[in-house]
Amino acid sequence: MKILSGLTQSELEQLTDNLGASRFRARQIHNWIYLKSVKSIDEMTDLSVKFRDELKKSAVVSDTKIKVKQVSSDGTIKYLLEYPDGECVETVLMRFDNRANLTACVSSQVGCAVNCTFCATGKRGFIRNLTYKEIIEQVLTIQRDTGLKVTNVVFMGQGEPLLNLDNVLKAMEMFNEDFQIGARRLTVSTSGIIPQMIKLADLDMQSTLALSLHAPNHDIRLKLMPVESKYNMDELHKALKYYVDKTGRRITIEYLLIKDLNDTIDSAKQLAQYLKDIKCNINLIPYNPTEKNDYKRPSNNSIMKFKSLMEHSGKKVTVRLERGADIDAACGQLRGKVDTVK
Repeated sequence: MKILSGLTQSELEQLTDNLGASRFRARQIHNWIYLKSVKSIDEMTDLSVKFRDELKKSAVVSDTKIKVKQVSSDGTIKYLLEYPDGECVETVLMRFDNRANLTACVSSQVGCAVNCTFCATGKRGFIRNLTYKEIIEQVLTIQRDTGLKVTNVVFMGQGEPLLNLDNVLKAMEMFNEDFQIGARRLTVSTSGIIPQMIKLADLDMQSTLALSLHAPNHDIRLKLMPVESKYNMDELHKALKYYVDKTGRRITIEYLLIKDLNDTIDSAKQLAQYLKDIKCNINLIPYNPTEKNDYKRPSNNSIMKFKSLMEHSGKKVTVRLERGADIDAACGQLRGKVDTVK
């Protein structure tokens, strides 16, 4: 059975050719899938009943199932999706008051090999990469379920996107061309996989690169992120400079604030020094509790003091608005296992 979700325009044309239909039918099917997010072939009402019946003999819209759906008190929706092989990932739809943007936080892998100590995903270990079709299916599922149009996509769910770069790039291409989401509304986050960061720089895309830095120095970062032992902060700084010089684009620095570990005045000074010659914005993320570690969230006073110190360094600094913490949908809380869903 052919799965329509994830097919390009040319692939759909091959399908309609095989059915003896015009290529105009392929364009109609394409629009129903990506712009109208239908759940079934029967909903494609500008196709004749006869053609729909023929199409249903060899194709279905999707083979991905919603295993669990949770809705937060702030309107955030978390989905546990199951693929045909039985593996599951989580994807999140975030809505913000007074903003038209609807942001999908998508996963790129089942599990994660990076194993940051503050993140629930890494506790599973790495299981497999997602295909580009499985990545875009996350956004399609959100749109089909809610009837809403996703406007922004961030690769900040489960997995390290740059360790699955080919599929991530293909998914981004389809988000841009098929979903008609602007390239600047696509953000790829990385823990700092330097060779792939260089590759992204050379591709000179219009999307945003976000670096999960989370520490002001080598020792703290090594404690938080084992990837520091392979790609250390000195080499990472060179890669950031290369990316900015090559693309001219501003990088987003993600910095998780953990009480008494990296939220101190000294940490802020070290971070400001490290980033002083990097064209970037800084996104501070107050820690969201997960199981199996002793990290704690800083006080609001500590958060604002850290923000103020970073702003004095001349950078634009924001504190991430927490979404979905009550359903474990906030930063670092995604697991993707059925037995951990509340």
